[in-house]
Amino acid sequence: MRILIAEDDQVLADGLLRTLRNSGAAVDHVASGSEADAALMTHTEFDLLILDLGLPRMHGLEVLKKLRGRGSALPVLILTAADSVEDRVQGLDFGADDYMAKPFSLQELEARVRALTRRKAGATSSVIRHGPLVYDQAGRVATIDGKMVELSARELGLLEVLLQRAGRLVSKEQLVERLCEWGEEVSLNAIEVYVHRLRKKIERGPIRIATVRGLGYCLEKIPA
Repeated sequence: MRILIAEDDQVLADGLLRTLRNSGAAVDHVASGSEADAALMTHTEFDLLILDLGLPRMHGLEVLKKLRGRGSALPVLILTAADSVEDRVQGLDFGADDYMAKPFSLQELEARVRALTRRKAGATSSVIRHGPLVYDQAGRVATIDGKMVELSARELGLLEVLLQRAGRLVSKEQLVERLCEWGEEVSLNAIEVYVHRLRKKIERGPIRIATVRGLGYCLEKIPA
C-alpha cells in the first residue's frame, strides 16, 4: 500500500508516518498544499491521500478540488480541526471519502485507512483468500491451510500487491512504485530477490507466482 500524507504539523506527521509504516505501508510526506498538488500530478501510484485542510501555500480543499477536477478517484481521508464543521461538509461535497477531526486515535485512523483501501479494491473484508492462502490485512498475517507463514515486512507488502491483483500481470516497475517510498533505492534486481524469497515460502500445492519474462509476475492458482 502506498500513502501520501499532506500535513504541516511535523509532530503529527511523524506520528502518522511511524504508525502507517509499522502497519506495512510505504508512506510519503509533504508539508504544504502546493507540494501535495505537485506530487499528485506527478505520481499516480498512491492508494490513499491523507489530507490536512489547514495547509500552507494551498488550502487542503483546493488540493482536493483540483485532484477531483483531474478525474482522479484516489481515496481521500481529510484531517480537520474538531470545530470546523463547514470545512468537513465542503470536503465531503468536494469528493473526500472520509474525515477525522483532530485530535484522533491513531488506531482508529489505521482502521479507516484499511476500510478506504478495501473499498478502492472492491473488497468488503480485510481478509484476502487465494486458494489455501489467506492473508489478513488488519493483522498482517498470512496462512496456508491454516498454518502461519513467516514473512518479512517486504515480503508481506509484495504478497499484498500480488493478491490484490491475483490473476493479473504486475510489472517490476509497478511493484517498486507500490512498495517503495521517495528516496528509497530499490532496484529491479532486488524485486527479483524478494519474489524468489516469497516463492520459496508460499508456493505449495496450487499456488504459483508465474514469471512472464520481460514483463513481470502473476499470482496464479494451478488447476487440479
